[in-house]
Amino acid sequence: MEVENKVIEAVKHLEEKIKNVPEIGIILGSGLGNFAEVIEEKIEIPYGDIPNFQSSTVKGHDGKLIFGKIAGKYLVAMKGRIHYYEGKGIEASVFPIKVLCALKIKKLIVTNAAGGVNKDFKAGDLMIIRDHVNFAQINPLIGPNDEEIGPRFPDMTYSYSKELIKKAEEVGEKLNINLQKGVYFYFTGPTYETPAEVKMAGILGADAVGMSTVPEVIVARHRGLEVLGISAITNMAAGILDKPLDHKEVMESGKLIEGKFQKLVKGVIENI
Repeated sequence: MEVENKVIEAVKHLEEKIKNVPEIGIILGSGLGNFAEVIEEKIEIPYGDIPNFQSSTVKGHDGKLIFGKIAGKYLVAMKGRIHYYEGKGIEASVFPIKVLCALKIKKLIVTNAAGGVNKDFKAGDLMIIRDHVNFAQINPLIGPNDEEIGPRFPDMTYSYSKELIKKAEEVGEKLNINLQKGVYFYFTGPTYETPAEVKMAGILGADAVGMSTVPEVIVARHRGLEVLGISAITNMAAGILDKPLDHKEVMESGKLIEGKFQKLVKGVIENI
């Protein structure tokens, strides 16, 4: 398959640059990129240097892979992602995940900035994703399927690993970090959701809304990875508070959250 040949080409390029095979992958969402500073023995590779990769066009998404280690465990971090709303197609959005899977990582920690829908939440909270709703109805698995890579009809009952969720909760308790837990509701963006859409999402079970993550998780689960999802609640979604939304607020809130986010993720990695 043409896409898989492109994945192989990217992997060969990366394997020539790195010293150790990563076992954990991390996707760093809006405002959370500074987590990369705690990675040791870093090797940074811009997306533009990797065959068949697209570069992110969104502020706050630097667009580079960072290889290194934390607590003696080798990992690769995506500092920035390619969102579907950037207009490059769903394949461009999930291509990096396919490459990480081909690098033989076993676990994926996926993070994002999200708007809080649950009225018990507040800006600055961290939410462990226990499930998601793909309201965008964009599925990256549409098309031919290679059974050697993953099943035609993958089960999504446990999209987010119960074991990793438990570890995250244990780490949060140990570090005195209050963690919310909830359902992430995926819209395509790039417009923020209307108050009516947020109200609908809440009725349908959403605790937070956002514009990423779900396609990546679908591909990761199709290829057999264990996934932990963490949303940084950088703002309350439209209509929850009587105020407009903007990306600057998301970025600023992300910076306020990043300290406890770093501690949580580093603690989870130490305990995997």
